[in-house]
Amino acid sequence: MYDLIIVGGGPAGVAAGVYAARKRLKTALISQDIGGQSINSGSIENFIGVETMSGFDFAQRLEKQLRAQSDIEIILGHTVSEITPQEGGYSIRTHTGKVFETKTVLLALGSSYKRLDIPGEKQFEGKGVFYCSICDAPLMKGKDALVIGGGNSGLEAVLDVIPYAQHVTLLNRSEVLRGDQVYQEKIASYPHVSIRMNTVVTEFSGSTFLERAHVRNTVTGQEEDVAVSGAFVAIGYQPNTTLVKDLVTLNERGQIVVDHKTMKTSREGIWSAGDCTDGLYHQNNTAAGDAVKAVLNIHESLR
Repeated sequence: MYDLIIVGGGPAGVAAGVYAARKRLKTALISQDIGGQSINSGSIENFIGVETMSGFDFAQRLEKQLRAQSDIEIILGHTVSEITPQEGGYSIRTHTGKVFETKTVLLALGSSYKRLDIPGEKQFEGKGVFYCSICDAPLMKGKDALVIGGGNSGLEAVLDVIPYAQHVTLLNRSEVLRGDQVYQEKIASYPHVSIRMNTVVTEFSGSTFLERAHVRNTVTGQEEDVAVSGAFVAIGYQPNTTLVKDLVTLNERGQIVVDHKTMKTSREGIWSAGDCTDGLYHQNNTAAGDAVKAVLNIHESLR
């Protein structure tokens, strides 16, 4: 019987693992891998304490620090398929059929950026196709960039990219932007930003890095190639919470509802942290902070 099982290996899961080990909780971390969605970022420049690093380097740093803790069992290559309440805690089953028992659970399930699912998107991910504008906007210094999406995610991405790019083109699939008016007004004040309505990307292409986006007007059907060095797909994200949809309370967006002082969920003995929660902000730093709060509260609960 573990004191705590952490489900997830992103910044929230690793931060939880480090703190749980330091609190001498008998802990296991179960995840397919270490790093979270930022592993695909070309450059991370906003993680506190590190000036710049690639997503791959970030994942390696996280794993190295986690493995430096002596009191934690790290179970990689496994996906949790079922979490079942039982007397005294929970039973956790992985896709391989392994079963673990624990007094408490920390859900650090993360989220996934919504994809366009078009040719070239996967090929150029991290090589010109980006999903985190805060992380990767500096790579657009002096270059032409596309932002895809007319909601708040897209408009915020434009504002992130504006200080760096030579020119930013926002593509919106309809004739009306859905983002907040205040964002629209800010964007309109910059001369090096243009907006193309009723336009979608149908394919990304290039050699080693992204060079072109193939776009189509949804009204006229006209197609063309747009030369571009970077494309930010900002059509929202989805929390990875299907596993727990019948276990804890989710909001209308599928995010886990938590008490933000303690990170407790609606079910006794289960906490959650990071991008899968209903937190207002979702960043690597805030995910780690959420996880630290959760583990400190778990420690108090067990004690």
